Order: sequence, then C-alpha cells, then structure tokens
Amino acid sequence: MIIHSQFENFKTFCGDSIEAQNVIEGFVDMIFADPPYFLSKGKTVRINGQYKKFDKGEWDQEKSFEEINHFNYKWLEACKNVLKPDGTIWVSGTYHNIFSVATCLQKLGFRILNIVVWQKSDPRPTLSTQYFSFTAEYLIWARKSASHPHFFNCAKMEEMNNGKRMPDVWQIPIVRPWEMRCGQHPTQKPLKLLHRIILASTRPGELILDPFAGSCTTGIAANLLGRDFIGIDKENQYLRIGNLRRLELENPDIVARMIKMLQANSSEPTVMVNHARKSTKKIMLEKGICYLRAGDSKGSLLVKPGFERLQYVLIHTNGEDCHLYKLRSKGIFQIWTHETLVRHGFSPSNAPYYIVLHFDTSKEITITKDINLKAKRYSYVAKIMPISELI
Repeated sequence: MIIHSQFENFKTFCGDSIEAQNVIEGFVDMIFADPPYFLSKGKTVRINGQYKKFDKGEWDQEKSFEEINHFNYKWLEACKNVLKPDGTIWVSGTYHNIFSVATCLQKLGFRILNIVVWQKSDPRPTLSTQYFSFTAEYLIWARKSASHPHFFNCAKMEEMNNGKRMPDVWQIPIVRPWEMRCGQHPTQKPLKLLHRIILASTRPGELILDPFAGSCTTGIAANLLGRDFIGIDKENQYLRIGNLRRLELENPDIVARMIKMLQANSSEPTVMVNHARKSTKKIMLEKGICYLRAGDSKGSLLVKPGFERLQYVLIHTNGEDCHLYKLRSKGIFQIWTHETLVRHGFSPSNAPYYIVLHFDTSKEITITKDINLKAKRYSYVAKIMPISELI
C-alpha cells in the first residue's frame, strides 16, 4: 500500500481497504465507512425527458447479490481485525447495499446499536415518476463486541438537540459548495454528518479509520475535532483532493469559518440582512417593505439554504444604523416588478424584478449583540444569517 501523504494526525494511503492492517500500528477507536453502493449502470437512461448517467466509476458498478455479500464480508472482516474491543463502526448506504452490510456485520459478531436515517433536507430531485422521492440514506452503527461496552456521548447529542434525546432520524443538508472548493467526489458526504458521528462516538485524541476515504471528509471532521485519522482509498485523484482539504486546515481563518458552519442550528430562524440607501431605508421602515434585486445576469432566481427559515429582516446603511424587524410571514417573499416598486414610492435601480419581504413595523427588535457589518466582506450584498448572531 502506497503512502499518499502523512500529516502527523492525518495519514492517507492509496490501496485496498482489505489491507488496512498493513498500515495501522495497533488498533483504531472508530471506523466510518462509505463503501460502494453498486449503483452505476455504465449507461445513460432517459427519464421523464431528461438524460441521466448512472456511472460514478468502475468501483461502483452493479454486481450480483453474491458478489456484493462477498465484498462486504471481506472488508468488514478486515475492519474488525483493526478495531479495538470497545470500538464502533458506522457504515452508510442505501437499499442497494445496506441489507448486505447488516447481514455481514451480524455474521462477523458485531452488535448493531442503531440504524440512523440521514434525511436530506435539500435532496436532489428524483427524476423518475415510478418511485417515491429518494430523500434519505441509512447509517448502521455497530460495536465490535457484544460483551465490551462502547462509548456514546449522549449528553453532547442532547445538547445539540435542544436538551432532548437525539433521535435516529437526522435532517442534514447535502454537501454545500464551500465543502467542494478543492474538488468534488461523486458520493461525497456532508461535513456536518461526519461531525455529528465523530462527536457522538469518539473522544478527543482517539484514532478514526475510513477504509473508503474518498476526498477525506471523515479526516477533515476528525482533525477539526481533535481526533487522528487514517484514510485508505483506491483512487489517487480523490486522495489528492482530501490532502488539499487538509492543507486548508493550516489556515486559522478557514478553520474558524468551517466551525461556524458546523455549529449552525439547522432549525434556527434566519435574518435577511440588506443594505439600503438612507432615503430608501426611510421609506422601507415607513411601509414595512424590504426589497432586493432578484436573479443574476441570466435572469434566474437563486434561493439559498436558510430562506425557508427566514423570519426577520435587518436593514442597514453602509453597515450602520441597523433596524431589525420580524417578517409578517415566515419564509414568504413576493416578486415585484420595477414598476410596482415605483408605484409604492420607491426609486429602484434598473433591475426588472425584485424580491419583496413584508415586515411588521409596529415593534422594532433590539439588537443585543455587538455586530459590525462594516468590518465584514460584501457589506453591501444581501446575506442570510442566524438570528443568534444578533440577539
């Protein structure tokens, strides 16, 4: 097995996961595995007038049930050999492979602890009309031995779930664009998913193995949380992406932004922060109308994640004289033309369409936190932020 790179706490190897014991000195505390789902058909299919290519790579080609079982048994056996007696393993999948994984785990003597449903809060559309929409994947969590107790940070999970026991259905968005700056893996998992898994089942300083490392999301989450990482993958191109991502962690500003994104509460109400000239802002506050240009140069409308939780609007001028109000309707906006805004007393620029938010002017909300919109980049560009950054 070839050493692809070697940070002190982030080691990657190009090779077969079945040879894991050849590169691990001692034992690992936890394993996260995202094995092939065997979805790729190697052909293009026309569904509802759209062409979709079901081909992620040779490693994901369709196989018979017997071949899938043999493959899963061999790599899971190799993982069991390098896992500590009280260690646990997480395995992700869909119905294409997850039943085989569960069967192999039980045959090897693992004890299944939970099957967690990862419900994607913003799934990609299901093209075929012959099925329910595909919005979830599954995570089997198992421990190596029935006789050795495992570690579970129940208190931390309750803290992350507003003081209640964390359920086995997790609503987490798919991979965000900022996670793909260094390149993209076709089956890349969101950093937030691995962040939660690692917090739930490991302690700081412990060692985590990913036998199908891909672009090393597991390793990035592990290092951000003070854990060590070993990743194995057959594809050099994806390990290169993973190591570029690891290099980003040498930049404290990037790390701070990542941590902020990971700590964001996916159910927390959000605020539309919008700059307006003094004269325009005066009319906005009188009428309870906030507007911003809609669309881009191609005329499309982009609604960013967080808009569905939008409950407040903050209007400022050049980052100063901020006013915070509650929207009349959560996550609701209208599209007005330039002419409509003019009829309401505004003098908008020459864009043809605008997003319009209606807010309650009867009670201004006091901003209790120290914010400095002038000190941030893109002060004049509308942005969405969590309400906890303001009050």
